[in-house]
Amino acid sequence: MALDPVSWRRAQGLGVWGCALAAAWLLPGRLWKPLPPPAFPVQALLPTAAAFLLLVLGALALVRIWGPTAARSGALRAWEAVPDLLWGVAFLALRPAAWGPPGEGAWTAALLLCVLPGEVRWLAQALPAEWPFPAAWGAQARAPWRGGALRRLAPAWLAARLPVWLTATLVLERLLNVRGLGSDWAERIALRDHQGLSLWILGLAALWLLTARAGEDRA
Repeated sequence: MALDPVSWRRAQGLGVWGCALAAAWLLPGRLWKPLPPPAFPVQALLPTAAAFLLLVLGALALVRIWGPTAARSGALRAWEAVPDLLWGVAFLALRPAAWGPPGEGAWTAALLLCVLPGEVRWLAQALPAEWPFPAAWGAQARAPWRGGALRRLAPAWLAARLPVWLTATLVLERLLNVRGLGSDWAERIALRDHQGLSLWILGLAALWLLTARAGEDRA
């Protein structure tokens, strides 16, 4: 019996996460001197969640105001073209020494500086065209049009971009000497912590499934 499109997409996604889980559990190689896996950085959960919430709200707000034209913005393209590593180096170079070592606030600001332009362009490119309608109806019609489109796009956007954001945090955490979720992921790979990596994959898969179901319900 053929699957409907929604079930087929879900089956494909679950297959990808299943392959990732198998790769994490069967990670080859072993350390010459086995070391215990690191403790999970529970203290990083709240700052990371707050940073991601600011990123999500900021990107959605800018796209709702700016609209599809943000995808063609030369300023955003130039901003996005700078690698995360260079943004982190510039952030450290411009930070006054009197402020002391960077902490969670500096890490959050650096994350937004690196990631926000790309997310604004990602969302803007996915918005439906507004010409000739609702552009012909004026700004009052465009606002609810964009709001409805963004509500439908948000779950797929979150599911697709969360692993990318975690990779960006790894670069910034190493530069700013702040241990967080990205560093925990990298350390478990280095130590061949199969159980810890498998739990990471299961957590990300659960988030993907929740966001995918939210998008299906709205559709």
